[in-house]
Amino acid sequence: MLNIRYSKHARLRMIGRGISGGEVKEAIIKGAKRIQNGKIISSYSYFEVVYRKIKNEIYVITVKPRW
Repeated sequence: MLNIRYSKHARLRMIGRGISGGEVKEAIIKGAKRIQNGKIISSYSYFEVVYRKIKNEIYVITVKPRW
């Protein structure tokens, strides 16, 4: 089970872009991943999720369009 926490910034971006928590979770599980400056970027569908893994938690920093 994933324990996912969201920054305030990520929550606002999700609302503004119409991306649900379920979609973010799916992106983290299924998306193509790359590492940039110590952060994990998971590309999935039409958006990317930028996050860090801290112990047993996923901390979502932002959610952005892929273009």
